[in-house]
Amino acid sequence: MRSAIALVVLGVLAAAARPVAAQALGRLFFTPEQRDALDARRRARLPDAPVAATPSRSTRIDGYVMRSGGKSTVWVNGEPVAEGSPADEVRAFLRRDDPGRVSLSVGGGGPRVNVNIGATLDHGSGEARDLIGNGRIRVRR
Repeated sequence: MRSAIALVVLGVLAAAARPVAAQALGRLFFTPEQRDALDARRRARLPDAPVAATPSRSTRIDGYVMRSGGKSTVWVNGEPVAEGSPADEVRAFLRRDDPGRVSLSVGGGGPRVNVNIGATLDHGSGEARDLIGNGRIRVRR
């Protein structure tokens, strides 16, 4: 008896179901002209977007990890760099006597500049700008 009721309900539902009209997808990819232009660029080996290499005129020290053995890591402009390795013509050395500072050497053998963690060194002037200005934080209530 249950199977007969189930068959009747199934038949009613199948009869009530209407066919759904398919929607046109339209163009999914490029037009033929755009595909031809892409193929021509690939054959000519042209890059999709020209990359302009602009040297960084400033260096930001984001932090460091000091290891007891081996080279330590300094984060320069958001990238991890081994201590003493060049990064954008800048070499960073940890100040083991002053843990909140890093010594930077800009260019080929230039003088070292001591910079606080979080500060940005301007290569043109050689001036370091701290993250918190003159080094004071005031809380007003």
